[in-house]
Amino acid sequence: PDGTLTYAETQEELEWYLHGHPEYPELGLWATIEKATNQFIGRCGLLPWTIDGRFEVEVAYMIAQTHWRQGFGTEAAQAILDYGFTQLGLSRLICRMLPENLPSSKVATKIGMHFEKEISDETGTFWIYARNKL
Repeated sequence: PDGTLTYAETQEELEWYLHGHPEYPELGLWATIEKATNQFIGRCGLLPWTIDGRFEVEVAYMIAQTHWRQGFGTEAAQAILDYGFTQLGLSRLICRMLPENLPSSKVATKIGMHFEKEISDETGTFWIYARNKL
């Protein structure tokens, strides 16, 4: 969102982070912890979207800049992809990213996704990478 969130918007966002999406409680974001140091280094998880009228589930990964280029994004994304396919039985997963985020597109490619399309909405322009369950 543009600018500062209102109290109600902040409360709604915090509720979502704490309890997940009310319609899809099995989806959400989780802490990403570096095993060697037990340090919080980011978030990863599965997020629901509607893209071009179709329900999609995104493999999301956000790693602190201090931990970039160390393989954590790929490791987290692969674990989330595996969880979505094996534990939740999803048949398709996507990654949604800003076009200028080339490292994220490399992570998506490393976990077997392929570029599918570019989309635009009120929040900006995004690349969609996708993979179907094998």
